[in-house]
Amino acid sequence: MSTLTAAAADPGILTVVLMGLGTVFVGILVIMLVCKLFSMIDGKRKQKEEQGKKEEYVKPDGELAAVFGAVIAEELGTDVKNIKIVSVKKV
Repeated sequence: MSTLTAAAADPGILTVVLMGLGTVFVGILVIMLVCKLFSMIDGKRKQKEEQGKKEEYVKPDGELAAVFGAVIAEELGTDVKNIKIVSVKKV
């Protein structure tokens, strides 16, 4: 009977190593699953926010169109007469 209790008290190095590695890998797996879950929840929240936003187009008034036209003409190196601004997307 004394040999049975001695064997149960000393698990052995291989058992200790395998239990340690198993614990670490299970812990990493749990952390990965929690991160994936939070990522999915955040993705759904962002998707709902984007659906709520509508793109707004504003018809520019004369002064705003003149400023945009001047900047675009300068960047393109053309005359302002060749540029027509139809709408402006609000960002």
